[in-house]
Amino acid sequence: ILNYDIMARFRRRTCIILLLFILFICSIMMALKTLRPDRAGFGDPFGLGLLPELQQQTVLLDNKQNSLNRVQGDTVTRVSNFHNIAVNTMKASMPPINKLEEELSSPNYNFHIFYYSWFGNPQFDGKYIHWNHPLLPHWDPKIANNYPKGRHNPPEDIGANFYPELGSYSSKDPSVIEAHMKQMRSASTGVIVLSWYPPGMADENGEPTDDLVPVILDYAHKYSLKVTFHIEPYKDRDDRSMYHNVKYIIDKYGGHPAFYRHKTSTGRLLPMFYVYDSYVTIPEIWANLLTVSGSQSIRNTPYDALFIALLVEERHKHDIHRSGFDGMYTYFATNGFSYGSSHHNWASLKAFCDSNNLMFIPSVGPGYIDTSIRPWNNHNTRNRVNGKYYETAFSAALLVRPEIISITSFNEWHEGTQIEKAIPKRTGQVVYLDYKPHKPNVYLELTQKWSEKYRKEQEQWLM
Repeated sequence: ILNYDIMARFRRRTCIILLLFILFICSIMMALKTLRPDRAGFGDPFGLGLLPELQQQTVLLDNKQNSLNRVQGDTVTRVSNFHNIAVNTMKASMPPINKLEEELSSPNYNFHIFYYSWFGNPQFDGKYIHWNHPLLPHWDPKIANNYPKGRHNPPEDIGANFYPELGSYSSKDPSVIEAHMKQMRSASTGVIVLSWYPPGMADENGEPTDDLVPVILDYAHKYSLKVTFHIEPYKDRDDRSMYHNVKYIIDKYGGHPAFYRHKTSTGRLLPMFYVYDSYVTIPEIWANLLTVSGSQSIRNTPYDALFIALLVEERHKHDIHRSGFDGMYTYFATNGFSYGSSHHNWASLKAFCDSNNLMFIPSVGPGYIDTSIRPWNNHNTRNRVNGKYYETAFSAALLVRPEIISITSFNEWHEGTQIEKAIPKRTGQVVYLDYKPHKPNVYLELTQKWSEKYRKEQEQWLM
C-alpha cells in the first residue's frame, strides 16, 4: 500500500510538472510570436531561427536554391516548394540586422555627396593605391623635422585615422562599388559628386580612374542615384582644356540614365560640374569659358552646364561672379578653417548669391582629421562629438535655405570626413578611431534623418 501511494504521488507530481512545462513552452512561443517583425506573414513559424538544426538545414537548402529572391532582404519569394518556404519563413521570423540594408530610403537629389574612386589593392590593381599614402612634410623644414616621414604599409597600416568596414578595398571591385551605392542610397543622398581627372591623368598619389566611370554610372543607376563630376585641378587646367574636358564628359557619359542634370529656375535641364580649387585660375581665364562673350564660351552651346566654384576666402565671391560661374560651394568640413567653411558666414554668402543670381551650396561634414597623412596638422582636427558636429553643420545649412546641400564626404578617408561605415581596429602600433558608442552606419542614418528634415522644411520654404 505504501509503495502504491508513493507511485501515485509521483505520477501526480510528474503530470503537474509536465503540464507546467507545456504551459511554459506555450508562453515562450507566444512571446516570440509577438516579437517577430511586422513584415512576417500570417502562419510564419515563430522562433524558427532559434532552432540550430533547422536553421543549418535551411541555410544549406538556401545555397542550393539559385532561384531564391534575395533582393533587399525581401522575404516574399516563390513558394513552389517546401525548401523555399522554409528559408523565407526563417528570414521573416528573424528581426532585420540593419533596417537600412533592407528598406532603402528614397533618394534626395538635392543632397550631393563627394565620392573618391582612387583606392586600390593588390587583388584588383596589383598594388595598394592611396591606402599607402605618404606622410606629407610640413613646408617649414624646422617643423617638418619634428614629425615622422615615410609612407603607410597596408592593410594593417593605412593612410587614415579611421578604418573602413570593407577593409583596404579597391575602387574597381564591383562588390565594393555596389556596397557604396547601397550605403549612399540608404543615407537618402541622391547625387554622387565623383572626383574626376581627364583620361590618362591622376593625382600625384593615384592612377587614372576615368575608365571606371561607366561602371560607377551603371551601379548608380541600379540604385536610382545620379552622378555628376568634381573636376580636380589637373596640370595645365585652363579655359581651353576645360572646354574639351566638358565636351568629352557630356559626349561620352551624357546619354547615360544616371548622368545628372539639374533643373534650373527657367526650366532648363543642365549638367553640373563642381570645380575644385577654381581660385588658382584667374577670373579672366574662366570668363573666356563661362561668359557669353568669352573667346572659348561654352554658353548657349550643346555643352552648356552649371559650373560651381570653390569658395575659400571671402574675396573669392567677387572673383566667382566675375568669372561667370553659376554658383559656389565650400567643400571643407572644418568649421572655422576658412571663410567659406565657417558656418556663421553662410547667411551672408547666401545673401550675396541671391542678389547675384548664383547658387549657394554649403558643404557639411561629420568632422575632420588628417594627422595620418599630415601629422603636423592637429590644430585643424574637428572632433565628431558622436555625431553632434555633423548635426550642427546640417542645422546651419538648413538655416540659409539652400537649393542644394553637399556632403564632405562619402569616403575621403585621408581627411577623416567619411560617412562610409567604419569599424574599431587596433594593430600593433596603431589604434584607429571609430564611431562608438554608435554602430558603423551611424553617419548614414544621420544623413538620412537630415535628408528627410530638409525635404519637409523645403516644402514649407516653397509655400
